[in-house]
Amino acid sequence: MNFFDSGEIIENDTNFVFFGIPWDDLTSIESTNSSKSPQKIRRISENLALTTELGFEIPKLKFVDAGNVLIDTNNIETNILKINDFVKSLFDKKRDIIPVMIGGDHFCTYPVIKAIGDSIRNPKKLGVLILDAHLDLYGTYQESAYSHATVSHLIHSLKFISNKNLLIIGTRDIDIPELKIAKTNEITYFNAYVLHDIGVNLFTEKIIEFFEKSDIKDLYISIDIDAFDPSIAPGTGYAIPGGFTYREVWKILRKVAKNINIIGFDIVEVSPCLDLPNNITLNVAAKIIIELMYFILSNKGVEENAS
Repeated sequence: MNFFDSGEIIENDTNFVFFGIPWDDLTSIESTNSSKSPQKIRRISENLALTTELGFEIPKLKFVDAGNVLIDTNNIETNILKINDFVKSLFDKKRDIIPVMIGGDHFCTYPVIKAIGDSIRNPKKLGVLILDAHLDLYGTYQESAYSHATVSHLIHSLKFISNKNLLIIGTRDIDIPELKIAKTNEITYFNAYVLHDIGVNLFTEKIIEFFEKSDIKDLYISIDIDAFDPSIAPGTGYAIPGGFTYREVWKILRKVAKNINIIGFDIVEVSPCLDLPNNITLNVAAKIIIELMYFILSNKGVEENAS
């Protein structure tokens, strides 16, 4: 079973490659089962229509499903290497392929961004936009440097990432140690309430402005499902009130994609076992993936409302 019944072979005209990292051992909450998300999202895509909201035919997005990274649940370092090799192998097949990763917990994002930085020509022009209810800036969490609560700290520590090209938005559940780390390192984050104070359009302009000031040419976007309000996406281990609506995220991504070249993205922390019987969280994740694919392709010359 593939995402939207796509093929598996990267061709010359392939734009996106969907793949899963079924790994949730580094979460701080038991029984979230986010490792099941890649397959669950593939299955839910069978029930969705084959056009985007703006009327573009989904098969014309030209994407393939490369399957899942094979995970060893007993060895973190081995998994980091496996993810790194997997992502690099995608770029070996097509230099301008756009990876679309489904986790797993949020730690999965770190090795993916590291591999992308190692694979592109100018990683110092790469920005990272994280949508998350949390900063995830702990240096260690539960006595480990490897945790979904340390992922932003690890990303920030990469040689091509600094406080000039890392932005976190949607935050609303920040611990004191993380707040101190953010202030000490001058890491920029936009709390979720700011969107409701100034409106989605100005909020999005501030995001674009941040990356333009740093002369960022390419962007990777990581979406923790808890960035959404739990009334929209209840299937998450951390149901923190006051998050984004689906339409707000849709509008943010649409405008960001028009202004910055997005070269990869992910959705993580979807917990199928905590979802409602109607699979609303899985539907939100699948829809955001497809809509963002289209926004990215639109920025490359495909007309909106095309069919």
